Amino acid sequence: MTAPLMSLTWTDHVTGRQGFLVVDRLVRGVASGGLRMRPGCTPAEVAGLARGMTMKEALHYDPDGRYVPLGGAKGGIDCDPRDPAAYGLLVRYLTAMRPYIESCWTTGEDLGLSQDLIDRAAGEVGLVSTVQAVYPLLDDETAARRRLADAFAVEVDGIGLDELAGGRGVTESVLAALDRAGVPYAGTRVALQGLGTMGGATARFLGRAGLKVVAVADVKGTVANPDGLDVEALLAARDAYGTVDRAVLRPGDRELPGDAWLSADAEVLVPAAVSYVIDAANQAGIRARWVVEAANMPVLADAEEQLAARGVTVLPDVVVNSATNAWWWWTLFGDIGADADEAFARIRRSMRALVDRTLARAEADGTTPRAAAHAIAADRLPVIAERFGWYG
Repeated sequence: MTAPLMSLTWTDHVTGRQGFLVVDRLVRGVASGGLRMRPGCTPAEVAGLARGMTMKEALHYDPDGRYVPLGGAKGGIDCDPRDPAAYGLLVRYLTAMRPYIESCWTTGEDLGLSQDLIDRAAGEVGLVSTVQAVYPLLDDETAARRRLADAFAVEVDGIGLDELAGGRGVTESVLAALDRAGVPYAGTRVALQGLGTMGGATARFLGRAGLKVVAVADVKGTVANPDGLDVEALLAARDAYGTVDRAVLRPGDRELPGDAWLSADAEVLVPAAVSYVIDAANQAGIRARWVVEAANMPVLADAEEQLAARGVTVLPDVVVNSATNAWWWWTLFGDIGADADEAFARIRRSMRALVDRTLARAEADGTTPRAAAHAIAADRLPVIAERFGWYG
């Protein structure tokens, strides 16, 4: 693979902590990718995420759509988001990165940071928006910004549409895989790591599709019930970081160690929290038929190779969790309006087509779904470059 276009390391003059920005590729002068905050975040991690964003953009390229594909980028800050110093660090990071956000990097929430928090910090810095670099590409900036603001104001059963889009995409990925295998939804068991923005929405939509959520892990441990958890009660009892108040657990719910979700007796495993959680050692305990990467880079390469040898299908992050990014741009560019039903219909259509295409390519090539997704992206990137150029 080629080296990224640009890599920056920033050191905070107050705390000494570091932040990173990697721009993997520009399309029409702009790249897209969120900003994460976690202790131990590294430049290599951010570079891998930026490359993933390049592929996500390419995978959703529609030559007839208003949404123009962007390049891939990612930001990262090495800090625990619960640290009292975290918000000040975020403000100073955005101050340092302001020239890039104004000119070429569109960003938003990711692991450890909510969109509300990023928007508040961006306001303190004096940024118009964290996606303002894309405004020159819009036909009608005023209408587009109003449309996106209206979409962010939409709630479904008490949860914002922006928080639901990604989980809806993960859900459609799972359902597409089940449909392809001829497995009925009813009774299919799911275990998830993470009940934050992505994991929570995924749990809700999978449960409403008829699947049974039997285990959920958060920072306190795993909550499990072979007869199915009360997903709505757990969602209502979350704090801002996705940690569930154990007071809402029912008599049949069990509290287990944090890694117990990995070996849950379930057909579908959804890592929806942090990166690098499934390795060559702990993959041996996985009993699921599908591992669906709602988080970014949760399965290490050697673990994926061993899982594939055991007949476990890993649906890759560049496909599975790409709906949030696509939803932003479909809305801003005007492919869809500020409406939940319209958004969910577009996510369903696009994600199912993408998963089907990926699995069909994997089958035809005799490769993993990840290799197939990378191949599809590799086919599209030269087409995008030919149409829009490599930089400007």
